[in-house]
Amino acid sequence: MSLIWLILVFSAHLAQCVPPKPKRSALNQLTRTLLRNYHCGVRPVYNWTSSTTVYIDLILQSVLDVDGKTQSITTSIWYRQIWRDEFLVWDPEDFDGINEISLSSDAIWVPDVIVSEFVHEGKSPPIPYVYVNSSGSVKNYRPIQAVLACSLEMYAFPFDKQNCSLTFRSWLHSVKEIDLALWRSAEAIANDKREFMNDGEWELLSIPSQYWQIHQDNTDYAQIQFNLLIRRRPLLYVVGLLIPSIFLMLVDVVSFYLPLDSGTRIAFKISILLGYTVFRVNLTDELPVTAVRTPLIGVFFVVCMAMLMLSLIKSILVVKLLHHGEKGVKEMSLSACLLDRYGSAGFSFTESALTSLKTLDNINLSGDYELENSLDEDLLSLNQIQDPTSGLEWLLQELVSLRVAFSQEEGESLAQADWLDLCLRLDRLLFRLYLLVLALYTCTLLLLWASWSFA
Repeated sequence: MSLIWLILVFSAHLAQCVPPKPKRSALNQLTRTLLRNYHCGVRPVYNWTSSTTVYIDLILQSVLDVDGKTQSITTSIWYRQIWRDEFLVWDPEDFDGINEISLSSDAIWVPDVIVSEFVHEGKSPPIPYVYVNSSGSVKNYRPIQAVLACSLEMYAFPFDKQNCSLTFRSWLHSVKEIDLALWRSAEAIANDKREFMNDGEWELLSIPSQYWQIHQDNTDYAQIQFNLLIRRRPLLYVVGLLIPSIFLMLVDVVSFYLPLDSGTRIAFKISILLGYTVFRVNLTDELPVTAVRTPLIGVFFVVCMAMLMLSLIKSILVVKLLHHGEKGVKEMSLSACLLDRYGSAGFSFTESALTSLKTLDNINLSGDYELENSLDEDLLSLNQIQDPTSGLEWLLQELVSLRVAFSQEEGESLAQADWLDLCLRLDRLLFRLYLLVLALYTCTLLLLWASWSFA
C-alpha cells in the first residue's frame, strides 16, 4: 500500500511540473466549427427551393478615362455584395461573444454576379476576405477599376453628356436560385456624390438604378442596372480650342480693312490660313475620335478653314478685277508727253549730225577744192530754215496733237477711277456677304451645342 501511495504522490507531483496544454482560441474554434463540413460549391440554403437574395450597392469614386475610339470608359468604383449564408450561423455566447469574423472568400460560397459591360478589369487591389456575422450575413466589399463598354455620343463635344450603364446579373443562376436587390434606396444611390472626385474633367450628375427580370431560354434572370450620368467640363477645350479659332477668324475679318490695291491683304490672309492649319494639326490629339458621327467641333474647324479660304479667294478675285482694266501704258506728264512726242525727231536730227561729222573725218585730204565744197554743203544743210508760214502750221498741228493726247490721258484717268470705285463697292458687298454667312454659321453651331448641352 505504501508503494502505491508513493507512486500516486510522485504522479501528482509530476503532473504539477508539466505545463498545461494551451486552450484553443474561441476564434479558432469558431472558424473550425463553421468550415468543418462546409462545401463552397453548394448554394448555402437548407431548402433548395428557396432563393438566395444578393443585395448590391455601388459607389462611384472617379472617371479615369473616356475613350471614344474604343467606345469604352474606365471607372473606379466601390462594389458591395451582401447575402445570407444559412450554413454560417452561430451563437455568440458559445464563442466568447464573437459576433463577426473574417473568412477567406475562397473557402465559402460566393454568388456568380458579374457586370455585363465588363471589357476587362483594371488594376485593383486584391481583397481575399469577406465579413460574416453570427446571423449568417456575408459582406463582400471590394474596390474595382473597371473598363466598361459604353455607347459614347461625342457629337456635342466638348459640351457632351454620357450615359454608361453597369448591369449586374448572375451568370448561371435563375431568379429562382439567386435574386438581386438594392441594398440602399434608389434615391440614396442616385444622389450619393460624397466619394466622387469632383475636381476632374467629368462631373457626376446622377446614378439612377433599376431592377428588372429578363426572360431568356425559358428562364427568368434578375438584373440590376446602374446608369452613370456624367457631363464633361468644357472650360479647358473652350480656352484651348474654340477661343483661339475665334480670334483667328476675327483677325481675318479685320484684314478686310487693309488697302485693296496693295499686296499686303493677300499675303496677310495666306499667313492666317497657314497659321490656322498648323494650329489645327497640333491639336489633333485633343479631339475625340469616332466613326459614327463627326463631332460639332470638327465641323467647326472645317468650316472655319473653309471660310478662311473663301476670304482669300474673294480678295484674289477683287484684286484681279481691279487690275483687269489697266492698260500697259505709262502715266505721262507734260514733259513725258513732249519727250514721247519729239523723241524720234530729235533722234533723227542727232543721227544726221553725227553722220556729217563722220563724213568730215573720212574726207580725203589730198584735194582742197573738194573739202571746201563739202563743208559748204553741210553748213547749208544744217543752217537751212523753213518758210515762216509752214512753221506756224506745224506749230498749230503740234499743239492740237498735245491737246488730244492730254484729253485721252484725262479720260483714261477718269475711267480708271470709276473702275477702282466699282471694285471697292464689290469688295464691300462681298465682305458683307462674308459676315452674313459667318454670323449664320456661328448662330447655327451655338444653337446645336446648346440643344445638346441642355437636353
